[in-house]
Amino acid sequence: MKTLVLVRHAKSSWDEPGLDDHERPLNERGLRNAPLMGHRLAERGTVPDVIRSSTAVRARSTAQLMARAMGLMHEHVELDERLYGASPETILDIAGELDDAIGTVMLVAHDPGLSDLAYTLSDSAIEHMPTCAIAEFRFDVESWRDAVDAEPVDVWFDTPR
Repeated sequence: MKTLVLVRHAKSSWDEPGLDDHERPLNERGLRNAPLMGHRLAERGTVPDVIRSSTAVRARSTAQLMARAMGLMHEHVELDERLYGASPETILDIAGELDDAIGTVMLVAHDPGLSDLAYTLSDSAIEHMPTCAIAEFRFDVESWRDAVDAEPVDVWFDTPR
């Protein structure tokens, strides 16, 4: 069984209009919601073996806050610049490259790629991923290469609200 957890970064700040998009930090709501959603995942029993995050500050911060809330260390968070502005295909490519010893991965990235992928994998049930939303997909396969072409056997979706 392979579990793919997609997380859209938490709410970011627009307080500095001239700041490069890649450098935008989380706002107060984002700083509250990321740990909240990490706790929800842990309570559900979903704790990733590895977390891969976009290099954008808001995604990195979301990944680190969620990891801490799940009792994981910062070493569990790996940065992947390909997740910044990634298409659904790129996100699946990243999942397909994972070592098969990994059972559960969390990918922290951005829209529209995440919503588009969640929509496809959920057979249209997940129309949009708001900030800090989690979409979890379980695949009855042994290889990540097989997971990216398989239909999930279980889908779970949650948002901070």
